[in-house]
Amino acid sequence: MNRNPDRERPTGARRSPGSGTDRGDGPAETTPAATTGAPVTAPTPPVPTPAPGGPAPGHPPDARPTHRADRAATPREERRREGRRHDREILALAVPAFGALVAEPLFLLTDSAMIGHLGTAQLAGLGVAAALLATGVNIFVFLAYATTGAVARRVGAGDLPAAIRQGMDGIWLALLLGAVTAATVFATAPALIEAFGASATAAPYGVTYLRISALGIPAMLVVLAATGVLRGLQDTRTPLYVAVGGFGTNAGLNALLIYGLGWGVAGSAWGSVVAQTGMAAVYLWVVVRGARRHGASLRPDAAGIRACARAGTPLLVRTLSLRAVLLIATAVAARMGDVSVASHQIALTIWSLLAFALDAIAIAGQAIIGRYLGAGDADGARRVCRRMVRWGIGSGLVLGAVLAATGPLLLRVFSSDPDVRSQLLVLLLIVAVTQPIAGVVFVLDGVLMGAGDGAYLAWAMLGTLLLFAPVALLVPVLGGGVSALWWTIAGLMMGTRLVTLWLRARTGRWLVTGSVRG
Repeated sequence: MNRNPDRERPTGARRSPGSGTDRGDGPAETTPAATTGAPVTAPTPPVPTPAPGGPAPGHPPDARPTHRADRAATPREERRREGRRHDREILALAVPAFGALVAEPLFLLTDSAMIGHLGTAQLAGLGVAAALLATGVNIFVFLAYATTGAVARRVGAGDLPAAIRQGMDGIWLALLLGAVTAATVFATAPALIEAFGASATAAPYGVTYLRISALGIPAMLVVLAATGVLRGLQDTRTPLYVAVGGFGTNAGLNALLIYGLGWGVAGSAWGSVVAQTGMAAVYLWVVVRGARRHGASLRPDAAGIRACARAGTPLLVRTLSLRAVLLIATAVAARMGDVSVASHQIALTIWSLLAFALDAIAIAGQAIIGRYLGAGDADGARRVCRRMVRWGIGSGLVLGAVLAATGPLLLRVFSSDPDVRSQLLVLLLIVAVTQPIAGVVFVLDGVLMGAGDGAYLAWAMLGTLLLFAPVALLVPVLGGGVSALWWTIAGLMMGTRLVTLWLRARTGRWLVTGSVRG
């Protein structure tokens, strides 16, 4: 086991989770990440008093020499310097995270594009099966979210072996849940396809795709958990590389199996399963290598797995509540007619695409906040939270402006129906105007997840669902159209989330420090 630098810190030294200077500390010392070459910030020892003519305390050695006439940095200048450092770290984590988030939906896009050339029945069957599969996997996204914050806390505390051990517990939980889910989906595939209204010609293709794809569910859940481990270790580059590699493998295998060998829908499913299994294997190799390097046990630990399940349950409730909101909205839109549901679905697709950019910033928040709290720096975590809120507002303003400017172009891309275009233009403007709200909601969601405040997130989202559902159901009753429905989504639902998350962030009750949230 590697020696822990935190254990050798002189008495009274303050641990700094930042990647540079923090309140006058010296440059942070870094240790290699447990699983990759990305640096993980370690606690910073106190900086000795410099020799005459050397750099001033709190400045890196390569800083410009100070002069006697130079005054010390003011608190405002120190805050600006710290803010710029936070900005660099957020950007370094968020950009690769965004790439990985965008790469994952390309699996389904590739399948749809290739199967679409085989026939309408094949594409319809794929569409129903893919929707079921996505729902079954996405409810377990807590495997990534809960693991990120828990691992980051251990990193902040300077205990990399415990961080990796925490991650292994999450991976074992993913394998167990994946096996149960795969068996259930495989056995009930015909009933599920029928329940979702697939036609007699499309149903056989849907069953084939769903049953084969079910074999890849354990791998998909391992990918979620392992991604959370690496994010907690402040590494978002490896998930990007794995996601891009998996997408390329999937595209190549699909071309070979669908067209080259003539396997059709089955070939598409097998291509995805092989690619997903390969991604899971790469992640396991990376994590296992790090575990061996730091002496962390690879064996399943029943107590640790149960702890991961308990930590993830509130986030599961939150995710299910959010999915219920979107399902209710789609059901209400469907009652308004084909034009309304078509424009609603396109707007929802664009809204989800914008969410990837905001979610990438939230992921950075999860990792950084968890690390600060693990290091015992509640004040630093609060300052990072304030910086994240600025990022959320700024990103929302930029995304909203881009969407408003490109709206007329998107109309032509997504539909040729003039009625759909007319409704869609209004919906896109609603989405654009409310992006700053969405930006703050996403980053505060990430901050509280990184702090392990899942119980509050669950109750807040349940309350939002209870408020949203009756209002959304009343929209068509009161004569409202799809634009009124979207004001309930982007305005009421997201506005309610903004209020609940903002109030929690201001109370400071989420600022629980330590390597484990008590």
